Amino acid sequence: MITLRAVGAEAVILPEQGAAFAALRHAGRDLLVPVPPGEDPNRGFHGSFLMAPWTNRLDGGRIVVAGTEHRLPVNRPDEGTAIHGFLRDMPWTVLRADDGSALLACTFDHVPFAGEARLAANLSAGALHLSVGLTNRGGVPTPMGLGWHPYFPRPAGTRLSAAARVAFRRDERNLPIEPRPSAGVDGSDEALQGLDTHFAGWDGVARIAWPDGYALTLHATGAWAANLQVFAPPHAAVLAVEPVSHAPDAPNRAASAAHGAMHVVDPGATLSASLMIHWQ
Repeated sequence: MITLRAVGAEAVILPEQGAAFAALRHAGRDLLVPVPPGEDPNRGFHGSFLMAPWTNRLDGGRIVVAGTEHRLPVNRPDEGTAIHGFLRDMPWTVLRADDGSALLACTFDHVPFAGEARLAANLSAGALHLSVGLTNRGGVPTPMGLGWHPYFPRPAGTRLSAAARVAFRRDERNLPIEPRPSAGVDGSDEALQGLDTHFAGWDGVARIAWPDGYALTLHATGAWAANLQVFAPPHAAVLAVEPVSHAPDAPNRAASAAHGAMHVVDPGATLSASLMIHWQ
C-alpha cells in the first residue's frame, strides 16, 4: 500500500491489486467511495481502477490484430462480453514513491497484447494528477485502449455536468447502439439514476457538485479528452465518471469506431492520457 499526502489531502494506492485507488480524501472528506477493508478494490462500487489494454466491453471478447482474430476471456458470461481489460488484475511494480507522488509500472504479455503500462500519480493540496502510458512492446501494430474507473459518492442532490456531442443507447447486453446527437449531461437525481451511457465528442471537462456546495472538476487530456462513460447504478449511491480512450466494443462496431476507435499503437510507441481532479 502506498499513501500519498499533501496539505489536507490523502490518496491510497494498492500496487499489488492493479494500482487501484482505495481512497482519496480531502479535509477528512471521502472524494472516492473508500474500499472497505478486505474487499477487492476492482470488484465493487468503490475506489477506482485502471482499465487497459481496452475499456468497457468487447462482444465475445473479439478483437482483430494484424488480420488475425483473437478471443479474450469473457468475464461477463451473462452478457457474453470481456470487460475492462486485465491490467486491474495484475500486480504493479513501484518504481518510485515519496510523500506526494508515485510512479508504478506493469509489464504484460497476454496474446494479442504485449507491452508496459506506467502510472504517475501526483497529489497536491487541491488536486490529484494522473498520467498513464501504454507502450506496445509487441511486434505488430496493435489496437489498445485505457481508461480510469472511479466511484464517487452520490448522495441525493448530486449534480453532474459534462458537455458532449453524441450519446449512445445500449442493448439488453449493455453494448452500445444508436448513437444520437446529445448535449451531454447536466442534471442531478432524475438525470443520473440508472444511467450507463457512453458519451463521445466530450470536451474533456466534467464537474460533480454535491448538495452541500463541495465540488470536483475533472480535466482530461491526451487519449482521454474525447470519450466519457457515465454509470450511476440504480441501487447504489455512487457515480462513475470514466474518461476512456475509445467507445465500447469499438473493434467490432462501426458506429462505435466512428465516435471513438481504439488507437492502433505501433511497436515501441505509447498511448498516453492524463487526468487532473480539482476539488473545492
